[in-house]
Amino acid sequence: MTDFAADREAMVERQLRRRGITRQPILDAFLAVPREAFIGAEYAHRAYGDHPLPIEAGQTISQPYIVALMIEAAGIKPGDKVLEVGAGSGYAAAVISRIAGKVIGIERQHDLVEVARERLQRLGCDNVIIVEGDGTKGCPDEAPFDAILAAASGSHVPNALLDQLADGGKIVMPLGSPGWVQELVRVTKRPDGTVDRENLGGVRFVPLIGEEGWKDA
Repeated sequence: MTDFAADREAMVERQLRRRGITRQPILDAFLAVPREAFIGAEYAHRAYGDHPLPIEAGQTISQPYIVALMIEAAGIKPGDKVLEVGAGSGYAAAVISRIAGKVIGIERQHDLVEVARERLQRLGCDNVIIVEGDGTKGCPDEAPFDAILAAASGSHVPNALLDQLADGGKIVMPLGSPGWVQELVRVTKRPDGTVDRENLGGVRFVPLIGEEGWKDA
């Protein structure tokens, strides 16, 4: 019988804290969310390994460290409204919901929308809304957002996401071609509408599909 609580504590210590993720609200959020609840039963015993895992609809759930790195880079804090593009099975949204005020997750795969909603409801994540649609268009009805995270790699930061970002807000997303090492970037929006862009290192993500994403991925 897997001791998920012990595995979760070990993951937070070894994969997050020891690798430089030290903000206590982030560590507490990862301790509070059972990753095993967001993957199929056949992979549950691997829930706290330092790797992505398969989920429904042929997609993957990101490794915990990458999720934590993106949350930290976005500077998410209590009361923030956060947009997550590519919500998948709902794990990152659940973690973010323990820190932010409100989370909007967009997912294009209908099957994932259904399972994410069910899992988040079951865990009492009442400040998360999962929307089915094209994540590259953002969610204008809920804008502006204090932070936007994208769990898929595009050729550029979609203009719709920049438009929906609050002044001083941050977008964290991978940029680069599918099948290659991509660049995780942080874009900060200045009050005059211009942006600062920083490279946070190499990553590998699935391609961002949509109007402002890859057309043939």
